[in-house]
Amino acid sequence: MGAFTGWLEDSVGSVGGLGIISGRIISGVFSYKYRAVNILSQLKKIGVDTLPIVTLMAVFTGMVLAVQTYYQLRQVGLEIFIGALVGLSMARELGPILTSIIVAGRVGSAIAAEIGSMKVTEQVDALKTLAVDPYKYLGVPRLIACFFMVPLLTIYAVFIGITGGYMISVFKYGLRGSEYLDKMVMFVRPIDIMSGITKSFFFGLVIALVGCYKGFRTVGGAEGVGRSTTSSVVTSSILILVLDFFLSLVLF
Repeated sequence: MGAFTGWLEDSVGSVGGLGIISGRIISGVFSYKYRAVNILSQLKKIGVDTLPIVTLMAVFTGMVLAVQTYYQLRQVGLEIFIGALVGLSMARELGPILTSIIVAGRVGSAIAAEIGSMKVTEQVDALKTLAVDPYKYLGVPRLIACFFMVPLLTIYAVFIGITGGYMISVFKYGLRGSEYLDKMVMFVRPIDIMSGITKSFFFGLVIALVGCYKGFRTVGGAEGVGRSTTSSVVTSSILILVLDFFLSLVLF
């Protein structure tokens, strides 16, 4: 009972701390003196530098979807609908979810490590002595970059995944390219595409806010930085999956 009570207190404290720091960062967006260099640097780290791994993930996800759906649909003579299933799966769920989890693993952990290192070496305290709000100075550029780059990466991942499914369907299974694309266009509606993009905006916020929160709460030197980095990835991934469920209920 004592262990459960301690866990519950820690959980409530973490939720409260996340809410407070998130509020300070989000409110800082409206009073932040935007420096193009800071934001462009984060856009590059979060977007451009993540493209190779997103490309690899998306193309193989699309190809695996095509392989799996082909053998199922062939049993009932409906293999021409591979394009529709790949397009729907990538646009609605797999595109935004897998992209966000990869960004959480690569970028969210980096945010927690960078800010955490500054915290344990007292650089965050130094910013305060210079009358600089560390939540605004460190958190806002990362929040803005995640908010805009995660949806763009999601759109890119959906396109690459559909292309991967197309290659397998046409070059391995002999499906005509026009059939693949026609069925996809027929069944993938604008709401399906917009729902995935809408989700990715929220996922980007989660990744940035959790990474910043874990970084600012870091204690215990290098070991503490490692704990914050790991915790950031785990917490972001769980919150993304939970948020995806509730957003799906709302959007559909």
